Amino acid sequence: MQTELSTTILPYRMIHDLYVLLDDGDQRVFRAFDLSTSQYAVLVLLDNEQGKRLTDLSAQLLFDKSTITRIVDRLEQSELVRRIADPDDRRAQRVVLTPTGAIRRARAQAAHLESVEQRLAVLDELEHDQLVALLAKLRVGLRVHLADGG
Repeated sequence: MQTELSTTILPYRMIHDLYVLLDDGDQRVFRAFDLSTSQYAVLVLLDNEQGKRLTDLSAQLLFDKSTITRIVDRLEQSELVRRIADPDDRRAQRVVLTPTGAIRRARAQAAHLESVEQRLAVLDELEHDQLVALLAKLRVGLRVHLADGG
């Protein structure tokens, strides 16, 4: 029974370990830009004109509203984003990138891409393609499972 349980949970544990290692690598990259991984995730979703509502950011990133508010507050203090009135809803605000935020995001994105390429270089092209296919299949399955209330 223990062996069966171990083989069942092994892929989960490996994915979890990979997540931890990838996240640590990301934190190291973003630290050089004075960003957390959560702050970077917000910056990636923004533009400097339309922006996004806090509720949309919260839903896209699966953060609760208080968490997204704290992240945006910090980004705003660093002058990387600003809040503007939502033209479609006077009660709501949108968050947009500032020019400084756009520059910092572009530099962080370039460094992140380079870091990811280095970290994943251990895989050859075939292995890379197989991994992408398996992860895509798993992602679809997980989304279906969660949509079913799982």
